[in-house]
Amino acid sequence: MDARTEPPFRADHVGSLLRPRALVQARHDHAAGRIDTARLRAVEDEAIRDVIALQEDIGLRAATDGEFRRTSWHMDFIYQLGGVVHTDEEIVVKFRNDEGTGEFIAAGLAVRDRIHLDVPIFVDDFRFLSEQVRTAVPKMTIPSPSMVHFRAGTAAVDRSVYPHLEQFWADLSAAYAEEMRALAALGCRYLQLDDTSLACLNDPTQRAALAARGEDAEHAHLRNIRTINDAVADRPTGMRVAAHMCRGNFRSSWAAEGSYDYVAEALFGELDVDAFFCEFDDDRSGGFAPLRFVPAGKQVVLGLVTTKRGRLEEPDMLKRRIDEAARYIPLDQLCLSPQCGFSSTVEGNVLNPYQEVDKLRLIVKVAEDVWGHL
Repeated sequence: MDARTEPPFRADHVGSLLRPRALVQARHDHAAGRIDTARLRAVEDEAIRDVIALQEDIGLRAATDGEFRRTSWHMDFIYQLGGVVHTDEEIVVKFRNDEGTGEFIAAGLAVRDRIHLDVPIFVDDFRFLSEQVRTAVPKMTIPSPSMVHFRAGTAAVDRSVYPHLEQFWADLSAAYAEEMRALAALGCRYLQLDDTSLACLNDPTQRAALAARGEDAEHAHLRNIRTINDAVADRPTGMRVAAHMCRGNFRSSWAAEGSYDYVAEALFGELDVDAFFCEFDDDRSGGFAPLRFVPAGKQVVLGLVTTKRGRLEEPDMLKRRIDEAARYIPLDQLCLSPQCGFSSTVEGNVLNPYQEVDKLRLIVKVAEDVWGHL
């Protein structure tokens, strides 16, 4: 097969990477007032340079900054949207893993003014990333518009500001479109929208939780798809947009279970993105049959390598699973990646940096074996 000239590439990854100890310590020192913001930024810069070089040396054709400047994959962005404010309430998300249950807790949020951008949010982060890459395409990741309201709910939207929620959705999409234009102006041509809503809504317990707070749980995925589509409708020429859809990723735990079946037809048939990053690392993700709805010309990046455990997958097992997926979608439309980030929050998943690197190297090797190119 011909080598891909546009992202996603045959061997790819979702975005976040384990934070080095020096960076974690610097964040603690900054929070305690022992170092200033300039010193923290310098430590971040050094760590990002190193992790970009690592990705390129491994052979990856796209590189991220590891999300090293963030506390979490989504809240750092969402809290900077104009109109969004912190509240005294907490956002609590229940997680579970093979050993038991846990919680992700973030400061609450509310929408108290029209959603807008005071200034573009991640342009400085992308500028630094793009200046450091040598061979790789710089990839930027941001939370999808759905994440602004998925956990807090539309009850967090001040109805004196938005008597009709349609205007809220419109303003949200417009703010995202503005952020995309700002990133494109700096040369960003690979943008990933990270979304847990579209995968979590496959889980009946997640839909029940939305319904219990008065949301239209049966159709929430359709509203989220429309909002994303409005945001990306006029995306700049040359920008490739991917959607990453997982069921939660926090300290090697997950929030939801179930195949993509419930949302698949609308998700793959209607979401106006160029590629889908889908997690398929274990039984809780279901089978590949929903991929039959993916149109020709769109890529699916199979998240077959887990970031939740350190044990390295067998190459032959990954190749067999790629063959299974190719029963539903042509092999040329497939790529390979981990199922999620290695460190969606600053705490990271339960594996070490050597295991992380081994998994990334494995993805590159298997992709070369299967497709002949990256």
